[in-house]
Amino acid sequence: MPLASNTVFPSAEWVVGKPDADVDANRLQSEIDGVIGDRENTGTTLAVLAIHRGRLVAEAYSEGTDSNTPLISWSMAKSFTHALVGIAVGDDLLNPDSTAPIEQWRNDGRREITLQHLLNMRSGLSWVEDYVDDKVSNVIEMLFGSGKDDHAAYAIAQPLADAVGSKWLYSSGTTNIICRIIGDVLGDGPGSRDQIFAFINVRLFDALGMKSATARFDLAGTFVGSSYVFASAADFARFGYLYLNDGVWNGRRILPEGWVDHARALTAVDPESGLGYGAQWWTLPNETMSLAACGYEGQYIIVAPTRDLVLVRLGKTPAEKRNAVLGSLISMIESFPVTNTV
Repeated sequence: MPLASNTVFPSAEWVVGKPDADVDANRLQSEIDGVIGDRENTGTTLAVLAIHRGRLVAEAYSEGTDSNTPLISWSMAKSFTHALVGIAVGDDLLNPDSTAPIEQWRNDGRREITLQHLLNMRSGLSWVEDYVDDKVSNVIEMLFGSGKDDHAAYAIAQPLADAVGSKWLYSSGTTNIICRIIGDVLGDGPGSRDQIFAFINVRLFDALGMKSATARFDLAGTFVGSSYVFASAADFARFGYLYLNDGVWNGRRILPEGWVDHARALTAVDPESGLGYGAQWWTLPNETMSLAACGYEGQYIIVAPTRDLVLVRLGKTPAEKRNAVLGSLISMIESFPVTNTV
């Protein structure tokens, strides 16, 4: 993918400006006004902002939240995990097509699982991703129950439910397996997080100027890449802007060439949401070359290359209201003109 047409990168802060004349500013502002705060149809929107052509052109916050407030990513962290894998691939530490180096899988059918299968949520491992019913939820059991001290070990122990590669099944467990693999190749032993901590902070957060960003780890030293990155809305937008610009930040290549396209290479369409799925990133069905990092309770980083746009929304929205939030965000996106051919 070519770089976005705009080559302006933020320094300590984003450059702030009004929307350009070809933006439907009234529509944009109307949608922002409609979702901010507690709303009957969309739940609570804590923060929303738009980066267009390298400038911060719109932002709003709920009471008690401002431009410096770190907020939780939930599953948007999976897209950060994709970036970390990419950096490790660029360092020749990982190969997506290689079988996952998991000792416990050596003597059964799980030995066929590759890193790419994990990235695409096609491992074949049994998993229930349910955030409501804790009695049948692997994700709740992993994060808060018997797996809370070692998320990767809990996920690694799951049996095969389907032939490897045959079925797409969204699983936070597979992401945490990926994170354990990254920690291992960096040299972290059991209970250690020193190498992965430095890797995340130096190679990603510091490289992008994400000063508010923090990653969380379990007691085994594994980055909880399924769920736990905290950052301000403006810093989440920096991460989106990295993907908008093909993995390049201010002239320096952070992600290997082609890695952003790797994120959006379609492997499934979610029957519930209609969103496409690539590798730890979602895609919007009617937005060419788009990427979306999505999280529980309606967290979004949306990258729209044809519009030179990054849109961030953070909040607390019940599952039954998320379609209304996404509809509003799509309307915000459509407020910006298509000007790039990618």
